[in-house]
Amino acid sequence: MAESHPATAPRISRVSWGRLIVDGHGMFKDVKAYPGGAREWDWRETGTRHSPGIQPADVEELLSRGASLVILGTGVFGRLGVCPETLEILEARNVPVLVLKTGEAVRRYNEERERGPVGALLHSTC
Repeated sequence: MAESHPATAPRISRVSWGRLIVDGHGMFKDVKAYPGGAREWDWRETGTRHSPGIQPADVEELLSRGASLVILGTGVFGRLGVCPETLEILEARNVPVLVLKTGEAVRRYNEERERGPVGALLHSTC
């Protein structure tokens, strides 16, 4: 019987102001990337704003798609906040989280995607 392996998260090949290019998935302003796929991160879905920041509901899709590490890209200048409840949920589920400015978040995401199931929320401006 063949051993089952979780899908690898797609590589992010380019980052510039207002633009993230995800191999095989296209170009996004803000992106949710997870094992096996990526899609536009539409803040309106969960009511996300720069403050208080990334909502618990924003990370749920990453977890439901198998991410065992979550990387949160807070923008080029780090202006996107992260709600304390979001971090509490990840901690309660024993899911490690890295909160980084987006350039560093993309670098770490691309490294970590080779090691295991990772998910990321990445904001490409401010």
